[in-house]
Amino acid sequence: MLFCWLYLYLVLQKFHRDLPPTPVFAYGLSRKTATIPGPTIEALHAIHTHITWKNYLPAKHILPWDPTIPTAIPHKKKGIPTVVHLHGGIDEPQSDGHSSSWFTAEFKESGPSWTKKEYHYHNLQHPGTLWYHDHAMGLTRVNILAGLLGAYIIRQPHVETPLRLPYGDEFDRPLVVFDRSFSTDGSIFMNSTGNNPLIHPQWQPEYFGDAIVVNGKAWPFMIVGKRKYRFRIINASNARFFRFYFSEDGLGFIHIGSDSAYHDKPVLINKLLLAPSEIADVVVDFSKLTSDSTILSNDASYPYPSGDPVNEANSKLMKFIIKPNHEVDKKKIPSELIKYPSPDPSSASVTRYIAMYEYTSSIDEPTFLYINGKPFEAPATETPKVGSMEIWNVINLTEDNHPLHIHLGLFVALDQTELVNIDEFKACMTKANDAIKCRLDKYARGKKIEVPAHEKGWKNVYKMMPGYVTKIVVRFSYIHTNESYPFDATAEPGYAYHCHVSNPLY
Repeated sequence: MLFCWLYLYLVLQKFHRDLPPTPVFAYGLSRKTATIPGPTIEALHAIHTHITWKNYLPAKHILPWDPTIPTAIPHKKKGIPTVVHLHGGIDEPQSDGHSSSWFTAEFKESGPSWTKKEYHYHNLQHPGTLWYHDHAMGLTRVNILAGLLGAYIIRQPHVETPLRLPYGDEFDRPLVVFDRSFSTDGSIFMNSTGNNPLIHPQWQPEYFGDAIVVNGKAWPFMIVGKRKYRFRIINASNARFFRFYFSEDGLGFIHIGSDSAYHDKPVLINKLLLAPSEIADVVVDFSKLTSDSTILSNDASYPYPSGDPVNEANSKLMKFIIKPNHEVDKKKIPSELIKYPSPDPSSASVTRYIAMYEYTSSIDEPTFLYINGKPFEAPATETPKVGSMEIWNVINLTEDNHPLHIHLGLFVALDQTELVNIDEFKACMTKANDAIKCRLDKYARGKKIEVPAHEKGWKNVYKMMPGYVTKIVVRFSYIHTNESYPFDATAEPGYAYHCHVSNPLY
């Protein structure tokens, strides 16, 4: 077992040479080493990790936040609440980072479901890439914007080594990508006035920054050799989708894993669409380039898919400078990776209908975004059994693409079907909130969208297209063994599923 402490501090970080140092919240082993993103935690499969997260954040937040939405507020109103969620981790509910399990500096105050200082991560799941981030109720967005995020990797050497993928700190790199806006004094800029200030003085449903930050630097560069590199790309933005591509024709991505799971076979793609909180595990082969540099670019509109086109500042993300070298990279990406058992939808024990609603003001600005017409703090309505498999039909009645994240269980997307006469169906759902009573089968008969080849495997986030029903099959057991969990998954405070953009958590 591994025991360690990670601290949360207010520090200064320089994001760009032309910017003054920026006050941020950061994870680290000490104040001197705390950075954004936080340290990449590497765990070995089946070796348990115990982490005590120590809150040394100041009494006052560096960003504006809105207490009119459900928010973690200490009784004495002193200190900044935080709690850490290991995104993609399959662990006990007491260590999952429930939004009401927050705590302030030195654990002086805590939320109603907080029970323990030391979190226990079992690392018994399949190998892959995860990330950790703040998850406090109502403060998740501002705490992450302030910097509370980092990468977490589970390795299983006897399974992964035979694949002969790029390995080592130089050739196997997380790329944590997010957007921020900065004031001239270097501070992170966030609008302090909400879209509906008479309802929510500060809250806005989405945040879009002008600058793109990769691994803590705005518009960075990386010197690479003419060889293959593995990049674990984590979209840590609040609301910005990225559609990555390279400026050089012919250079693409060898997609080997999605979220925390490997594919059974690599998939070659030229463009990579990644939603907030989604992870792509890719290999890029720079040996094929004839030029001495290439730029990782983005052309996803914001909000996605029907928002504004990207501008010059957020269309260019990162430059790769190719150094001449004499080494010959003879390693090939294997044609077979790791094959996990595919789910059998016919064996699902339950079929559920999950509807996403957006409520707007008289000027058509979003005021609330609910799942199944209920706020996050409402009692749990989905109570699956450990070891079970379920079919979920996720109905997106909003105008935006929403990345749905499910804690504890992994799922496979089956298909997406367009809703016809959606206004009629939406009117019924707004009144009855019952997909069966509103005859979903009558409306879910439009265009079908096939799941892309590189997203057909096991995932913990999927992009729910607006005006579509997305069918997924969810498994509540380990995907590589189908074994049950070694902890009580029914214990309090339970687990969550939520959109990773517009909800009280984010």
